Amino acid sequence: MAGQDFYEVLGASRTASADDLKRAYRRLAKEYHPDRNPEDEAAEARFKEINEAYDVLKDPEQRQVYDRVGHEAFTQRAQAGGASPGFDFGFGSSFGDIFDEMFGDLAGRRRGRGGRRQGADMRYNMRITLEEAFQGRQATIEVPGTAACEACSGTGSAGGAPPVACSTCNGAGRIRASQGFFTVERTCAACQGTGETVRDPCRSCAGRGRVQRTRTLTVTIPAGVEAGNRIRLAGEGEAGERGGPPGDLYIFLDVEDHPVFEREGPHIHCEVPVSMTAAALGGMAEVPTVEGRRARIDLPPGTQSGNRFRLRGKGMTVLNTRQRGDMLVTVRVETPVNLTRRQAELLREFEKEGGGQNRTPETEGFFSRVRELWDDLTE
Repeated sequence: MAGQDFYEVLGASRTASADDLKRAYRRLAKEYHPDRNPEDEAAEARFKEINEAYDVLKDPEQRQVYDRVGHEAFTQRAQAGGASPGFDFGFGSSFGDIFDEMFGDLAGRRRGRGGRRQGADMRYNMRITLEEAFQGRQATIEVPGTAACEACSGTGSAGGAPPVACSTCNGAGRIRASQGFFTVERTCAACQGTGETVRDPCRSCAGRGRVQRTRTLTVTIPAGVEAGNRIRLAGEGEAGERGGPPGDLYIFLDVEDHPVFEREGPHIHCEVPVSMTAAALGGMAEVPTVEGRRARIDLPPGTQSGNRFRLRGKGMTVLNTRQRGDMLVTVRVETPVNLTRRQAELLREFEKEGGGQNRTPETEGFFSRVRELWDDLTE
């Protein structure tokens, strides 16, 4: 993945709009989803590549950075952090470093004064059902990460004593060295660029001001979310170094495929089988809804397979509103099988009685086109 451009992964151009990127992502994610390709490692790897590319390009800020620094520089920094199942650590710090290099102190949000660095952002991948996306839910998750050391109050110094200026760089965080006509500046190795050192490091955290800890968090997922949406929990990421502010936790959502419904934005598509007699004579058909209830559609006489009916307000919840989309029901007329002798006789009588007058508009149109084709061939 490191060598493949994110735009190429999604099959989109660099000038593609956000909507174009979203459509490309949905099409590919649906094609390579693990549920549709069980035990296919290649499809699973492709699915991960697609999600990785879209996670970056759908965010205008990240996309701007990616377009500016290039794929290689971007992925090298993104790979600098470690990973845990369900989480991507270093998610925010890698992006922050890129902004620091591009814009200096104006965008240096990850590095505070006096060596107190803001903690890295974290990412958690969560899968929910379509019903949960419709009505929203509260989820409890376990977050492995770091927290401020209680023994030193996050300062990294035994007893909570404040750090002192680095004697190697005199608190500058960088060291300059002359080489002939050139002056080379590098990060101070003694203080790692913070400009400060701890005289008596805390034994509990080895002077870093934070320790490993698993926390339990409750996440509220609002009704109407879609695959690719993310929820930001401010201050729930990695703890900062030496008393720095914590990063944020980003929860990326993925909605499972449903066995009955297919979602298209706020609308839901559903196919419902109906009997031949109900379609011919007219009647009523019951259809399930996403909230677990039943709805009815009236079938006019002569209903054809493929006819679509719209149930307004029976679709998905629209995010952050009280509105709902529509449910689009497509009728599939069933042909009876395993007929009894009497049923077969009745159908033959029906065909004989009709005398060819019961053909559907589709049938008439088809044979009309066939007759025109034969006439053209005989001329």
